[in-house]
Amino acid sequence: MDFELSPKAKDYLANLQEFMDEHVYPAEPVYHAWRRDAGPDNHDLPPVMEDLKAEARRRGLWNLFLPDVSGLSVLDYAPLAELTGRSSLAPQALNCSAPDTGNMEVLHMFGTPEQRKRWLEPLLEGRIRSAFAMTEPDVASSDATNIRTSIVRDGDEYVINGRKWWISGAADPRCAVFIVMGKTAPDADLHRQQSMVLVPRDTPGVKVLRSLPVFGYQDQEGHCEVEFHDVRVPVANLIGNEGDGFMISQARLGPGRVHHCMRALGKAERALELMVRRATSRVAFGKPLAEQGVVQQQIAESRLEIEQARLLVLKTAWMIDKYGAKAARNEIAAIKVVAPRAAVSVIDRAIQVHGGAGVSDVVPLAEMYAAARAMRIFDGPDEVHLRSLARREIKRHS
Repeated sequence: MDFELSPKAKDYLANLQEFMDEHVYPAEPVYHAWRRDAGPDNHDLPPVMEDLKAEARRRGLWNLFLPDVSGLSVLDYAPLAELTGRSSLAPQALNCSAPDTGNMEVLHMFGTPEQRKRWLEPLLEGRIRSAFAMTEPDVASSDATNIRTSIVRDGDEYVINGRKWWISGAADPRCAVFIVMGKTAPDADLHRQQSMVLVPRDTPGVKVLRSLPVFGYQDQEGHCEVEFHDVRVPVANLIGNEGDGFMISQARLGPGRVHHCMRALGKAERALELMVRRATSRVAFGKPLAEQGVVQQQIAESRLEIEQARLLVLKTAWMIDKYGAKAARNEIAAIKVVAPRAAVSVIDRAIQVHGGAGVSDVVPLAEMYAAARAMRIFDGPDEVHLRSLARREIKRHS
């Protein structure tokens, strides 16, 4: 295995590092001050983000997640994703934030020419946002075959009824379209019951009920509960074929999990950096924290966990590039468990070293912890991935 970056990726990485240092980090206090003044129920985009987006486009740091646009492999993009993970502002500044990235990949892979023109093009240009509606409040959505939302054909239209939640992006005023997963054939084979359809945000019957907080944090784009009541869309809004929903959902999550995991490790790296700075600047019991054995162990353990997780994620990216996402399904499942665990562990130690400051908004650690901890649930909880790994391991040795 060779994890050497291509010359193009190295250029992007240097450019991105400069962008982070000169623009993203200085924008963080401006962004958060605007949101504090606007209040938690305001989901408008702080103006400084448009400034960041303009600068990113000027630098050519735009849509790097999509190989057909950027020319980067999954392995090339991995360290770029890690760097953006250091700040919650960076992914959107580069038009590389979820759920838009996954939705763009779905439209790129499975959309019709008309669907790509209407929705993919403005998404790639950053003119609109989108949402992916799969998870539901009334079923265990860790098993996607459980979903109950119905998609029933009525002539030249589909009629959609159901309730979704944790629909990221739905509170953003720029959210123009949902990709909705529901059942078109409840009596079909278990993995052929589901389909995906495009639902414009302004379609009658679509109602955003509320935006759910994550550990008390309200993200700008929101994570919403959404009701679909007798929502009608043209049959032409079907993505792929009827019954393709489960397959498309799995295709959507492959490389995207590499991106999520590398961003989580970016958070961990920043947390470790903050931990070391705190430890070298604070004195307790007559000497700097950095000279206390227990703190030294916390720092060392954090470095070990980051390096181990990063190597596994890079291996996964390499395998996807070389053999495809299906061949790397074990590794994809493994990193979805390992990377968030490592990030949560490192951030938790950094919080401990910071004491009271660590659980406040004086440093970004509490917000980073909330995001990393939530990652152990979204895109499949740890238990689902562990179950898949165990079953394949048992089968391999049986």
